[in-house]
This record gives sequence, structure tokens and C-alpha cells, in this order.
Amino acid sequence: MNCSKPELLEKLAEIVGAGWVKTGVDDLEKYGKDWTKAYPANPVAIVLPNGTDEVIALVQLANLFEIALVPSGGRTGLSGGAVASNEELVVAFDRMNKILDFNPADRQAICEPGVVTEQLQQCAEQQDLFYPVDFASSGSSQLGGNVSTNAGGIKVIRYGMTREWIKGMKVVTGSGELLDLNRGLNKNATGYDFRHLFTGAEGTLGFIVELTVALTNKPKDPTVLVLGVEKMERIMQVLQAFQSKLDLTAFEFFSEKALKHVIEEKQLQRPFATEPDFYALVEFENNSEQDMDTAMNLFETCLEEGWVVDGTISQNSTQANNLWRLREDISETISKFTPYKNDISVKVSKVPEFLREVDSLVTSVYPDFEIIWFGHIGDGNVHLNILKPDALAAEAFFKECSKVSDLVFEIVAKHGGSISAEHGVGLLKKPFLHYSRSTSEIAYMKAIKKIFDPKNIMNPGKLFD
Repeated sequence: MNCSKPELLEKLAEIVGAGWVKTGVDDLEKYGKDWTKAYPANPVAIVLPNGTDEVIALVQLANLFEIALVPSGGRTGLSGGAVASNEELVVAFDRMNKILDFNPADRQAICEPGVVTEQLQQCAEQQDLFYPVDFASSGSSQLGGNVSTNAGGIKVIRYGMTREWIKGMKVVTGSGELLDLNRGLNKNATGYDFRHLFTGAEGTLGFIVELTVALTNKPKDPTVLVLGVEKMERIMQVLQAFQSKLDLTAFEFFSEKALKHVIEEKQLQRPFATEPDFYALVEFENNSEQDMDTAMNLFETCLEEGWVVDGTISQNSTQANNLWRLREDISETISKFTPYKNDISVKVSKVPEFLREVDSLVTSVYPDFEIIWFGHIGDGNVHLNILKPDALAAEAFFKECSKVSDLVFEIVAKHGGSISAEHGVGLLKKPFLHYSRSTSEIAYMKAIKKIFDPKNIMNPGKLFD
């Protein structure tokens, strides 16, 4: 940093106002990290801009004084992508939280990056429309962060990732230049589409300052089944059966170990008396009596084939929401155990063999650790969580778990999968990027960053060094 801290704070105050430059211990801790617990927060200051012009001025100032910038959204990330550990300046987008416009003909909302996911979902609901990107942190995650990690969630099997819903974006590059990308067009065959570079870039190319987001029709009467399964590989046979006859909006899975924690913590009811090792959660649109009949016939078939041992189906929206909580409350429930998380994916067809190999490896290496499985198995994405014993210090626990990461990611690479399906790379997955990206790909990624961010001030050290 080519200036003193007092000089920097004075310059920042000139841009955003003195009240929006934070240096208190609590603010540095709050804004200096995400949900990742493996890295300390050590930013030089926090600055909260209130518009594109202020963001441009901040980036230009950072270039002048060679100050590293770290973007901060809802801080719900799980890979350390929003961590500031090396006296970086954190740029938090909490004040840029307005839905600027909605066009019913285009069915698009123009949003600032600090709009919370649930805020957009509610706006869509008011227009009798639907924003389908949904996950456990929807009440606190921000759109800018969702786009920067290409967030997925529970509806990907039907609606795809965040990338599918971004029709335009405005970004401030690492050199301080404003780009207006695609401008909300559905069809635009004019060369490189830079939207897709900034989607999933984790703020390493520039800052998103505006998003044009597509909305769609609301699903009709979403109905939920929870099915008990004794063997993990049977879940894929259930998926194939239901997918062949119904247009699914979600297909999730979780283990009995995960369910026990949720029931104890949240005081929820078991879906049925049987306690199998695994559960599948199936959601479909109940458009007619025929859809319900089809679902019940599929359930009977799965019972006859021995793929499931028990099940229940929602009769109304309240019951559907309660069944969803059995799956959606897992992450929050186990967070108190400081879990070692892996967010991995393969093609759906390779899931059974992949899960067998990973589960066998992890249980053999850590026979005394509790291992929790859950995830979006319908799109090939599974979450492996190893829970920290109370008696073991967090640092020692993470060090012990890291020993198996390379072995797990070797299995991921063997099956042509991804080391990070939806959580991003950040700091946590950076050492393992080579398992999903070739040497040539990483070299091209570094070259692209240099073009958009020549002084390497935009979230440096994330994704790669």
C-alpha cells in the first residue's frame, strides 16, 4: 500500500462519507470474513459505497495506491472467497441493495448487487412470478455474491445455476472501467459474452454493480415426497424412475445421521417411523390428479423393487415446507460442530460409484469422526461434512481432515468431476484447483485476470496465486 492508513481513510471518506468507512474491531471481524472458519479476518478497513460512481472511484483509488480490494456481500460463502486476511480493503455492498426496475413484458428485474436473494424472490412473488435460485442462505446471501460464485441450490435439476438467470450485468473492472454487458438481451450473437467470465470469477476480475435478472412462471402446487432408502446407490434408481414420468423441480438426499441432528436441534417430526440409512426428497408440480396418481404409482413401483422402504407425501403447502426443513435445516444445524466441508460433483450417471469410493475412503481414514452426507444428488452435487469432536481443537481437526482432501479429489478427478460444485474456490479450494482444471486452463485464467485487473488488486490470492 503506497500511502499511510490515515491518508487512506481520509481519501475513502471523501468518496463515501466518513460514516461509511469502518475501522472498529467488531466491523473488521464482521466484514472481513465469510462463513469459512479456517482464516482470520484482518482487513485494513471496511468501506460501503452507495452507487456505481463510488465503486469506480474506490477502484481508481486502489489502483493509484496499489491497495488490494476484497468484495463483501452477504458473507455466506464457504470457501473463503470473501476473506480479508492481509490488510486488504473490504468493499461491502450492503448499501447497494435496491431493486431498481421491473419490466413485466421482459419479465426482468434490474437489481443492485446487495439485493438479498429472498428480497428478489419476494419481488417476483408480488408480480406473480418466480425467481428459482434458492438455497439455505437465501435470507442473507446477496445477488452479487451469488453471481460471483455461480450459486446453485435446491432447484438446479429443473432451473439450472445462477448463470442461467443473468441477462445482463454492469461491472467495474480492475482498472476502474465500467462495462455494460449484454443489456438484458435474450439473443445477442456479437462475439465474446463477458457475463460468463464474471459469473463465477469470485470478484477477481472486477466488481458487479448492477444485474438484470430473469424471472419465470411460478411452479404450480409443488408437492414433496420423502422416501426412505437403505443403500445410497438405490437413490439413483429412484431418481431415474421419477424423472422418467414426472418433471421434477428438485431431487435431494440426506443421511439418517443428518436427520437425527436436525430433529434434535429443530424439534421436527420424523417423516415416518422407519429409520433407513438415507432419504430422498422429491419435489414435482402437481398440475392435475394424474400427476398425483403417477407419483403414487412410482412410489409403489419403488417399494416393489426394494429401492425404498417407506415414504410420505405432502398434502398441502405447510406439510411440503415442513418436509423441506428436514433437508434445508441441515447446514445450519451442523454448523455448531465446525464441520470440514466438501462440495463436490460428478455427472449424475457416475454418482453411485463415486459415492461408494469416497464414502469407503473417508470412513476408513476417520473411523472415529461422524460423517454427514447430504446434497443435490439429482444434479450430481453432494456435500460431504466431517464433524469436529468436542475434545479436538479446530486447528488440529482441520489439519487432520486436510490429509484426506487430496485422496478425495483424486477420486473426483478420476470421475471427471468438480472439486467445487457451487461454493466457489476462494482460499479453501485453491490448492486443489488442478484436480478440476488443467495447467493450460489455469494459465488462461491467469492471463484473463491480468487483462481485466492489470495491477492485481481485485480479490488477490483467491482462485489462484
